Amino acid sequence: MKRIKIVHLLTSELPVNNVLIKGWVRTRRDSKGFSFIEVNDGSCLKNVQIIADSSLPNYPEIARLSTGSAVIITGDLVESKGAGQKWEIQANRVEIVSLAPDSYPLQKKRHTDEFLRTIAHLRPRTNKYGAIFRIRSELSYAIHKFFRDRGFKYIHSPIITGSDCEGAGELFRVTTLALENLPKQNGTADNTQDFFGTEANLTVSGQLSAEMFALALGDVYTFGPTFRAENSHTSRHVAEFWMVEPEMAFCNLEENMNLAEEMIKHLTTYILDECMDDIELFAKFVDKSLLSTLETVSSSDFERLPYQTAVEILKKSGQKFEYPTDFGKDLQTEHERYLTEHHFKKPLIVFDYPKTIKPFYMRVNNDNKTVAAMDVLVPKIGEIIGGSQREERLDILEKRMDETGMPKDAYWWYLDSRRFGSVEHSGFGLGFERFLMLMTGISNIRDVIPFPRTPNSIEF
Repeated sequence: MKRIKIVHLLTSELPVNNVLIKGWVRTRRDSKGFSFIEVNDGSCLKNVQIIADSSLPNYPEIARLSTGSAVIITGDLVESKGAGQKWEIQANRVEIVSLAPDSYPLQKKRHTDEFLRTIAHLRPRTNKYGAIFRIRSELSYAIHKFFRDRGFKYIHSPIITGSDCEGAGELFRVTTLALENLPKQNGTADNTQDFFGTEANLTVSGQLSAEMFALALGDVYTFGPTFRAENSHTSRHVAEFWMVEPEMAFCNLEENMNLAEEMIKHLTTYILDECMDDIELFAKFVDKSLLSTLETVSSSDFERLPYQTAVEILKKSGQKFEYPTDFGKDLQTEHERYLTEHHFKKPLIVFDYPKTIKPFYMRVNNDNKTVAAMDVLVPKIGEIIGGSQREERLDILEKRMDETGMPKDAYWWYLDSRRFGSVEHSGFGLGFERFLMLMTGISNIRDVIPFPRTPNSIEF
């Protein structure tokens, strides 16, 4: 007999005889002559109720089933006589796969997120975390489908790299050298004896690789893990996170902004359509305003304004910000959230940032003060996308690399792309976990990634 997942069973239109399910006990309660067992198999938020009659041959063992125990149920799907559910299963057979001891830490009570982070290997078994990771899976699929439907090619960019895309220097080193006996040259590690013969790091972005492929295949994207060695303990930062990074040839800043807005709206609508049961859990228990926020994101025309205008609005706002605003200073989360939640009350795109606060690869505007950069800002989160039109002019790119201290000899291959058939091109990066925070109302990034990597924490 073939197993049926609960998500499909609960959508049945008619009773079904002789069904087989496998899952874990959420709760069990006894009544006169039978037991009610709530079983979940992870396929959806809802449990299915099992009626186990005392006439079953192993009923004494069934009566000892505990939360977390694994079971295999064979029986008939019948209309439920209880409130709140359409179907239940009248069990013909209950096989106990394993019995969870009383020490199982996820008993039927509310647990704090802080506690659940200490048992990250078990927290997907809770309603909340089961829901977030189902949404994470659906969102991953939706991203791939969004790009495939628009003719993009999926590129696997390197995880180990010799490049620093952002030029920030917050890199994780990769080495095979014995740290207790480092070979040295002139007082520093001799990288020529390392595996790659030079310094190697975990990637901070797949952008530079994607640019090379965009200038060959047209429209491409990467979607994978990136790493930042920021010693940050905030609710917005982890050391390992996922980025979605499209790059498009023959694409200017306006077209780049159009794609970013289209993608955010499309993905939000998709999650509302496909994951409503799970989303409603977060709307009920995490963020009461979640559904209205998501409706605003999916239906609004994103406001667009230059960085200079955004700074002027903030300076005239009368708000007391922790970080002062002025031309040449980057916008902080408090500024971004004021603009999206109070001033415009919807998402917006800020563009034309000062070149002094942006990386070397962004196209310099005609004023020679700003670059063709853009950030998408959304309520509750702030910046969710950062992107730009890339600098396609070799001479200006080389000048920017000199200004920002980037070694041109190490990026000879990147400069080659501007020597041979250079065209205008653009791209952006979407923080996948930040988007999940927007979709669920969860305020800590550690709670939307399976096993968060943070300073002094690498368990699991």
